[in-house]
Amino acid sequence: MAILERYDTGAVAHLTLNSPEKLNALSDEMLAALQAEFERLSSDTRIRAVILSGAGKVFCAGHDLKEMTAGRQAEDGGKAYFKDLFDRCARMMTSIQKLPQPVIAQVHGIATAAGCQLVASCDMAVAAEGTKFGVNGVNIGLFCSTPMVALSRNIPRKQAFEMLSTGQFIPADRAESLGLINKVVAPDQLETETLKLANLVAGKLGAAVKIGKEAFYNQIQMPLDQAYAYTGDVMVENMLYRDTAEGIAAFLDKRDPDWQQ
Repeated sequence: MAILERYDTGAVAHLTLNSPEKLNALSDEMLAALQAEFERLSSDTRIRAVILSGAGKVFCAGHDLKEMTAGRQAEDGGKAYFKDLFDRCARMMTSIQKLPQPVIAQVHGIATAAGCQLVASCDMAVAAEGTKFGVNGVNIGLFCSTPMVALSRNIPRKQAFEMLSTGQFIPADRAESLGLINKVVAPDQLETETLKLANLVAGKLGAAVKIGKEAFYNQIQMPLDQAYAYTGDVMVENMLYRDTAEGIAAFLDKRDPDWQQ
């Protein structure tokens, strides 16, 4: 049984964290499997959207604390192991935003610590009613500093700091109102609604979504004038695509576009 399962429906890839006995913890094996799959997807032109879900009762409970405890047994107290662990985790998280395809988290149960970071790192997220989100490391004496990076880029800073410093969970409707997730749906509609969103994205011109996703994350870090200059250049490039010209012509002619990419 693979720790990360994949199957495709049309232009949508479905990835499932498949370690329910460990609450889909981001173990060394899970991090490696995710990294490898994201690298494969980065060059898979057939796929235009990705859904990331978890098997069993929860989406993801964060890092594997048993592995982290074992890592402390090294002569240096685990310093080298922990540095490597958090570097590998950061690489995997940033790989999501570097993918040409939008990634949608399909969340249920709980998403805590690095599991909440995983949701925040995805481009979009749909959650089932009753799902809880938290960055709870402070409860065991470990401030969630790396999850903080993604969380604080999703929700307002005071609310992010409250979650980080109190270790309390927030419910799905609160996560939606803060902007951590896109929508909350009934549990029996989670799969259907997430796939509906993925198919909607996958139906767009892949080359346009790819260039747009990259530009989105680049410009958001820039000063206003620089962002406009950069995105203007991106739109010029996009306008020169053959399929963009076809899309405009099809709109004017009131017909479906004949896209080749």
